[in-house]
Amino acid sequence: MPATVFDLDDTLIDTAAHWPRACAAITTHHGHYWQDEDSAALHGNGHWATYVAGLCRGALSTADVIHACTAAIVDTCAAGLVHALPGALELVDEAERHGPIAVATASPRRFVVTVLEQLGLAKRLSAVVCGEDVARAKPAPDPYLRAAATIGVPPRHCVAVEDSPSGIRSAAAAGLHVLAIPRSGTPLPADVADLPTAHAADATNALPLLTRLLSSHPAPIG
Repeated sequence: MPATVFDLDDTLIDTAAHWPRACAAITTHHGHYWQDEDSAALHGNGHWATYVAGLCRGALSTADVIHACTAAIVDTCAAGLVHALPGALELVDEAERHGPIAVATASPRRFVVTVLEQLGLAKRLSAVVCGEDVARAKPAPDPYLRAAATIGVPPRHCVAVEDSPSGIRSAAAAGLHVLAIPRSGTPLPADVADLPTAHAADATNALPLLTRLLSSHPAPIG
């Protein structure tokens, strides 16, 4: 039975603006005014908190950044401002029809649990791997290897659904089949584009591809 492991931010939920906004509020207070390149640097970056702490010129530790940003993003969830991306929950429904489902993300567990409960997904997942759970973040294979091990399905029988270059590299290195749904306007680097992945423009268009991958248990792609 195949399993599906989903990334969270910008794959299932729309947080493209929320995390940069939370981080910008912190860095501005410490003399760094947020730039577009800072937002780009956060995308799929498992070491996002270290990056933000660096912008604060030593005033905050990585742990301080995680605590402050997580509090802000949880407040954003409580305000009802974090939503599933169009078609994303349908992907989860289809994946669950074929086998167990999981999440592997670099986001902090406090936020992850909050948003998964809001979406009604928490009790449906066989594994939830968060930023605190692995020593090496994406693009290292550790998050996906841990998710597959927790589910009890070999990586070669799992499909990863990812949006970021870092996440795609992580899933491919772990030996999972990959369904890539790049965030709108984000070109994939050449090395990532050349990986044997299935590609879709958005979650809605990804549905038939996911069905094909899972129906083949999953068959090799590329």
